[in-house]
This record gives sequence, structure tokens and C-alpha cells, in this order.
Amino acid sequence: MIRKSWWKILAFVLLIYTCSVGFLVKVPSPPGVPLHQTIRNLFFHVPMWIAMMVCFTVSVVYAIKYLNKADVKADIYSTEFARTGAFFGVLGLLTGMIWANYQWGKPWSSDPKQNGAAIGVLIYFAYFVVRGSLHDEEKRARIGSVYNIFAFFMLFPTIWILPRLTESLHPGGQGSEGNPGLNPKDSSPAMRSVMYPAFIGWTLLGVWITTLRIRVQLIQQKRLAHE
Repeated sequence: MIRKSWWKILAFVLLIYTCSVGFLVKVPSPPGVPLHQTIRNLFFHVPMWIAMMVCFTVSVVYAIKYLNKADVKADIYSTEFARTGAFFGVLGLLTGMIWANYQWGKPWSSDPKQNGAAIGVLIYFAYFVVRGSLHDEEKRARIGSVYNIFAFFMLFPTIWILPRLTESLHPGGQGSEGNPGLNPKDSSPAMRSVMYPAFIGWTLLGVWITTLRIRVQLIQQKRLAHE
């Protein structure tokens, strides 16, 4: 039992470590860069996007698997990983808005990366709307899988490409005036000792949540099959 749950224990330990040490670790205060204590959001905001991308990647892999083999379980896996990915996407937006409120003076400044991230998440919300509008299970799974692939590849221009081609307060954009979150001047070895475990911990939590939802869906499917 413990052997099968080792990664869940690891997720719990890493998140406890992140949520405790993350508020105690000494953070840098580079001159001329008003990060102050807000940089601690790095342990939450950035890992949310990483967890989101991992979940969306796994989701699209299962979507492709469904289109190849028409496996109902693959559709369930794909849908639930997409749900968790969207959940972490919303958390990424919210934690980003909290950080922006302190750094830029307001939660939403229509920054290209903010807009792109919101569009990317909304595209996945449309994915759930499309699935919910179809009553035929086979058609829902097939069309949903195709849309899932479209939504995944739309993340790259909306989140990673277009914002880098325009001026942005975020790091990485043209004419960026913001504070590069991973700039060595703004971080420290002590911060990285929390940041990297945070990446793993939040991602494992996302997988954990998804596996629980998948288990529930499979149980419900068996009950319907017996009725």
C-alpha cells in the first residue's frame, strides 16, 4: 500500500515544506527592484502554471489515444486531466492577479501575458461546454478529443509566443519593465530550494486530484453498465 502511495506522501511532504519554509526563507531585496515580500508568490503562482501544463499535456495524450483506439477510459482520463488543468489555470490567474495588485498597482492591467493566459483558459472552458452540449457518448468523446488537441496547441501562441512578441510587464516580453521572476538577481539559492520542490509538489497534487476524479468516474460508469 505504501509503495503505491509513495508519490502521494511525497506530494504532501513537499507542499507542507513549500507552505511553511516558503514563508520563512529569506528573500532577496535587490536595489531598485521593489519585490519585497511579494516574491514569495513565486512558490505558488509559477507552479500553478507548470501543474496546468503537465495536466493539459497528459490530457491531450489521452485524447490522441482515444482517437486511435476509441478507448472509453482514455476519454475519461483526458477529460479529468483537462478539468484539473483548467482548475490550476484559474489558480494561476488568481495568484497572478494578487501579485500584480502589489507590483503593478492593480490586479488586471490587460498585460499581453495576462490576456493570453485568460484566453488559453477560456478555450478550455469552451471545451467543457462543447462536451456538455453533446448527448451521444461516442460523438462527445470523439469531438471532445479533437477539440482538446486544438485547445492544447492554442496554448502555445496565447501563453508562450504572442506575449513575447509584444511589450509586457511580465518577464520575457519585448521592452519588459517588469521584474524577471527567475532572474538570478531577484532570487537566491535559498529561494530555489523551495521553488523547485514547489513545482513538483503542486504538480503531484494535480495528478492526485485527477486520479481521485477518474476513480469516481470509472465507478459511476460500472454502475450505469449494471443498471
